[in-house]
Amino acid sequence: MKLDVVHDLQSVYRKVVNATSRPGMISNLSDEALSVENIPVQCAASIWVLALTLLDQEVTFKVYSAQAEKASRAINQLTYAKPVEINEADFIFVLSDAEEGSLEEAIELGKHGTLMNPHNSATIIVEAENVNDGVELLLSGPGIQTSTSVNVCLTGDWIASRNQKNREYPLGIDLMIIDKEHQLLSLPRTTQIIENRVVV
Repeated sequence: MKLDVVHDLQSVYRKVVNATSRPGMISNLSDEALSVENIPVQCAASIWVLALTLLDQEVTFKVYSAQAEKASRAINQLTYAKPVEINEADFIFVLSDAEEGSLEEAIELGKHGTLMNPHNSATIIVEAENVNDGVELLLSGPGIQTSTSVNVCLTGDWIASRNQKNREYPLGIDLMIIDKEHQLLSLPRTTQIIENRVVV
């Protein structure tokens, strides 16, 4: 079945809005992702449906990947969004084959808005091995009644980097994590993250 650029992308957009307004709620993009044909680089098809949904000729982007040049060319051709340097990008894609430390670099160098225009900031979309319900990360903040918890299979010290970047609200970056099973977790800058450390 071929991706329906109206119906399917509207469905993806609704799922992104729901996931962002209710951090910790995991949305599944499998139906839409499995409709994508001829993915130009090796990554989760849900990365492409997110790019098609969120990007257009008015925005900019940056890709971290061993296939960055090829991926950037494909995203530009599909969405007409413009590839730029990291500090200018509205959207930053960190694919699973990116070099170690790429996510932390993207968080550190991504634009975080200004007090006059806090919305002029980056959204980072990162490909993870796995996202699911669990107790590894404790989330709290707007959209969460008390607290909720999730597991995210991502290496590196990205949580500390994110906490540092988002320390002066409303400035900060927003994060979306998508796994190989097309599970989407949205972590807006307002969400607080605490690592649950289990002592054995």
